[in-house]
Amino acid sequence: MQPTSFPAEKILLVDDVPANLTVLTAALEPRGYEIFAAADGAKALQIAAKAKPDLILLDILMPGLDGLETCRRLKQLETTRDIPVIFITARGETENVVEGFRAGGVDYVVKPFQADEVFNRVATHLRLSRLTRELREKNRALETRTAELTSEIERRQKIETALQRADDKLATFSDLEASRGNITGLVGDSTPLKKIVGEIQRLRQFPNTSVLITGESGTGKELVARAIHFDSARAKAPFVPVNCVAIPAELAESILFGHVKGSFTGATADRKGCFELADGGTLFLDEVGDMPASLQVKLLRVLEDGQVTPVGAAESKKVDVRVIAATNADLAARIAAGIFRHDLFFRLARYTVATPPLRDRLDDVLLLAAHYLKVFAAEMGRPAPGLSQAAAQALQAYHFPGNIRELKNIIERALIESGGETILPEHLHLLRGAGGAVAPVNSAAKRDLAAALPLNLAEAEEVLIQRALDEAGGNIAEAARLLGVNRTRIYRKLAREEMTAD
Repeated sequence: MQPTSFPAEKILLVDDVPANLTVLTAALEPRGYEIFAAADGAKALQIAAKAKPDLILLDILMPGLDGLETCRRLKQLETTRDIPVIFITARGETENVVEGFRAGGVDYVVKPFQADEVFNRVATHLRLSRLTRELREKNRALETRTAELTSEIERRQKIETALQRADDKLATFSDLEASRGNITGLVGDSTPLKKIVGEIQRLRQFPNTSVLITGESGTGKELVARAIHFDSARAKAPFVPVNCVAIPAELAESILFGHVKGSFTGATADRKGCFELADGGTLFLDEVGDMPASLQVKLLRVLEDGQVTPVGAAESKKVDVRVIAATNADLAARIAAGIFRHDLFFRLARYTVATPPLRDRLDDVLLLAAHYLKVFAAEMGRPAPGLSQAAAQALQAYHFPGNIRELKNIIERALIESGGETILPEHLHLLRGAGGAVAPVNSAAKRDLAAALPLNLAEAEEVLIQRALDEAGGNIAEAARLLGVNRTRIYRKLAREEMTAD
């Protein structure tokens, strides 16, 4: 008898002769098995599907649906496929035995029955079935654990890569970047630019005052921040830029404040945060309006007491950092909506500088174009070409929805297409329509565009974002407007693609 503490194993007996069912039941039931019986194949299939027996004893020769066909149908169903089938056959029916194995049987017993033989065959195959199930379960558990470990390894590698990328991006900028940005002297002679230069000079006397720079995307907010830094007493110390949208949310606190080894998965060593890296210098927080609320609280605390606490650390560290923040968002609206803290706003905006859009300083367009022609031509190892009169007129008449960033994109592409010769109007890729607006697309064109897109939604989104960025001259805010989405969505999409590529 099997121990009563475990469920009895179930056996289905199938035979059209009642006497045979009686003999088999008498041989097995006293051994502790739960017995089910069927007199034909059709009834056997119904009972097997419902009762899920652990083993089936199946007569081969039956009227209607015989044992061989019944076995074949059992093996076709996922719910009964793995149930071991032992065939019942008359002595000497060798051909039926062979067909039974082909149909999926695992063994056979012959009539007349010997009780011990039946029990031994049944016990053996039930044991083999249990071992097979246990092995499958262990294999599934092993596969699941392997997948979990693989996922964890990949996650740790992504975290380490993201941390390393953050370290690389936080390095002091190169001479090439300085040349591109012309941080030692803003390019232009317009009244709006002269106003900004005056504000930078005024801030020279206040190297500890936090500054908030506002303006549309692409208007040079980081350039102004660098100019403020390098025109102050902090010029010899680091300037550390951080894009509050581009950094992964789960790493934001670590990137800003640092962490100690073992403080979280992937923290394989102590790491300085942005505040420590910028000690003595300036920390530039770009797109600060998109900073998560939880991080805003911690940033405010650091700004108030000048101390940072790395993730997992027991003690805080004193830092001497000037914070310059920038945003193209309406912070007043975000404060009203409860998205941005008003106390953090007042702490950051001790002094504000507004960067004008390029359309408000069109007098500077040709000066900027000449400047970027020199910069990009020097990178390519060739003399800077000039602008044709027609090209100059086209630039001065353009609205520049992408601001300075768009102008840089236009000039670099024009220099490549011109082959270093004079820039002509056909080398300038300006957005279509009045005022820089993109012309509407008709229905036929929409169908053509839709047919050209990949059916994979993620890939289609990537194509559309890239097209919008091309149309907007790299201006993310303008690309978001063209797509009818929030610019944060584009930032996050680009950040995910960068992590995947790495």
